[in-house]
Amino acid sequence: MKILVVGGAGYIGSVCAELLLDEGHIVSIFDNLSEGHRAAIDSRAKFIEGDLQDRKSIEKTLAELTPDAVMHFAANALVGESMQNPSKYFRNNIANGLNLLDAMVNTNVKRIVFSSTCAIFGLPERVPIDEATPAQPINPYGESKLGFEKILRWYGQIHGLKFVSLRYFNAAGASPRFGEDHRLETHLIPNALKVALGERSNVEIFGTDYETPDGTCIRDYIHIIDLARAHILALGASTSAFYNLGTGGGASVRQVIDSCRKVTGRKIDIVEKPRRPGDPPRLIASSEKISRELGWKPQFQSLDAIIESAWKWHQRFPRGYGD
Repeated sequence: MKILVVGGAGYIGSVCAELLLDEGHIVSIFDNLSEGHRAAIDSRAKFIEGDLQDRKSIEKTLAELTPDAVMHFAANALVGESMQNPSKYFRNNIANGLNLLDAMVNTNVKRIVFSSTCAIFGLPERVPIDEATPAQPINPYGESKLGFEKILRWYGQIHGLKFVSLRYFNAAGASPRFGEDHRLETHLIPNALKVALGERSNVEIFGTDYETPDGTCIRDYIHIIDLARAHILALGASTSAFYNLGTGGGASVRQVIDSCRKVTGRKIDIVEKPRRPGDPPRLIASSEKISRELGWKPQFQSLDAIIESAWKWHQRFPRGYGD
């Protein structure tokens, strides 16, 4: 297939593009490099530097490439920032996403795989979170993703657009070539590994008094390669659908840091801080539906294995991609 990966210079997009190319697909990447990195673009892919804010640019790209499908990763994804600057999140994650959908309609591109988030569910009444859980986002980031999901449903009904929306929490790990390098790094695993590398003095724990076995939040970590495989499987879905992705387990903040210490063999100092507003004690997603309908099963169930792949990449690139 011919695939256009929008946001393919970012963390998840870069690994998806890599696996698509490994499977023999023809891949083009559209990215404005505001969050992504030029060094994260697979050399086998065609690269178009462009911005979804420019409707003519994405429409011209689609008209020239005539892809069979689009994978959409181009979104802002920091919960805290969305609470401070909701306009940025609604403009980029909804308005710019609409530019992409309208350009697809105008160029007759009929299939999209959307990188969504389990943040659409807010504070769930139960875990693991399945697709029947009510969507009640508690921040503009989750609201913007939910809004785009609703738009996808209408574009499917009105324009015949076939879509799959994948909702997940914590992408982690690395492929041998591509890993996690955000300009503003808020994720636990890379920040803990930066302490092991000597790039940071400590890693922060926000809240130690949750109703969990060790008092810290529990989250669902999925290996980036498993995520990429889910996106590729979604290309073959026969009908439009929403799927939650999870490993079926979860790890606390302290367990993640302990695993980072074990894998690296290095000291990782922590600083305990108060809870952040809106952080639920436990977030784990159910992947029963996508397992049943598309045959997806995570290959990396071990937290140590996920962190080991990230550690190998960070040792090779201690300062990330360096741009």
